[in-house]
Amino acid sequence: MLNAAAKPLVKLVDRYLPDPYIFVLLLSIVVFVAAVVLEQQSPLQVLQFWGDGFWGLLTFSMQMLLVLVTGFMLASTPLVTGLLSRLATLAKTAGQAIILVTVVSLMASWLNWGFGLVVGALFAKALARQLQVDYRLLVASAYSGFIVWHGGLAGSIPLTIATPGHFTEAQIGIIPTSATIFAGFNLLLVALLFLVIPLVNYLMQPKAGDSVYVDPAKIQDEVLPQSSNDRPADKLENSLLLAWLVGFAGLAYLLQYFSSGGGLNLNIVNFLFLFLAIVLHGTPRRLLHSLQQAIQGGAGIVIQFPFYAGIMAIMVQSGLAQSMSQWFVSFATAETLAFWSFISAGIVNIFVPSGGGQWAVQAPIMLPAALELGADVNRIAMAVAWGDAWTNLIQPFWALPVLAIAGLKAKDIMGFCLLQLLITGIIISLVLSFA
Repeated sequence: MLNAAAKPLVKLVDRYLPDPYIFVLLLSIVVFVAAVVLEQQSPLQVLQFWGDGFWGLLTFSMQMLLVLVTGFMLASTPLVTGLLSRLATLAKTAGQAIILVTVVSLMASWLNWGFGLVVGALFAKALARQLQVDYRLLVASAYSGFIVWHGGLAGSIPLTIATPGHFTEAQIGIIPTSATIFAGFNLLLVALLFLVIPLVNYLMQPKAGDSVYVDPAKIQDEVLPQSSNDRPADKLENSLLLAWLVGFAGLAYLLQYFSSGGGLNLNIVNFLFLFLAIVLHGTPRRLLHSLQQAIQGGAGIVIQFPFYAGIMAIMVQSGLAQSMSQWFVSFATAETLAFWSFISAGIVNIFVPSGGGQWAVQAPIMLPAALELGADVNRIAMAVAWGDAWTNLIQPFWALPVLAIAGLKAKDIMGFCLLQLLITGIIISLVLSFA
């Protein structure tokens, strides 16, 4: 069924989508020219915006690199690899594998987006070791679950406006998560996506002749070579006691953190992954071996995220992002504002791939428009959140950790993600507009 629709999209993307690094270079040029032409900024001024903002995502870049590294180290522990392998045996056919990896990714992403990115990719590898299934679609299915993150427990926009002292509090007050994440329309939307996304992935399965399989031997983790225990240094590297003293200290801190009311955020997820990996690997040597494997996939994050920081700086400082949002608001009504907020957020997300950063850009435009038109402010905020999450399906920025773990390129999965983008866009628009 949908495999016929997906096939030309997969071929199109495979032929024309460049490496994510090339994509971000082209995007930088497009935004630079647009700021000069549309916002009447001088080239030198835009260059200043770009250069000043180039290192603005250093903290976030390190966080994303640690998502990849700590998630990989945790997943390569004997306990987790065993659990993933046993869970993978539940799938007896390629279709079941596609559905299973999608559901697991959706659940993990709804809990926390960083957790979902890593778990989905690693589970896809575990399934590919067990079954003959199109590896591109399997990894695309794992990534497609990421779309629900902003409607879940770690959604940055609903959590921001639920926090006392947020920058729009004077306009809209404190909006509890019961009115956003746990609102009826949002729960309905999440439930529909949990049903539709696995089904669409299942129906996109290519015919046997068009499928691309992976040799299970190529996605096996490297075996730790034998080591002597003759030197004092060897004894420290193989010390279970040393690893557990530090590892359990980290877990004790987390216990105290959560018991005192602390919530999940990216730093806590990375902290949890790291110290669980330290404990479960058992010795520093095994952990370091896993680290050497994990770090190989981080090159894309290191080189590309500074360019996205520069793009974001141009979009915000030049007024380009604001102008784009204002154009959509200019012809919206109280009934259609949620739809146009969603669409504009999806477009802005291509250039500003950060939920928090995007809210800072769009909130000063969308919220006054909602108040003036008498639209539902809670729904408008979630429309921006869903727009941010929606176009992540075709934004290589967020796919980098998944692709690094899976060993694929963006062009391998984006054709399937493009069809998901079209279908989920219709569903999200309808629910935001009418539910």
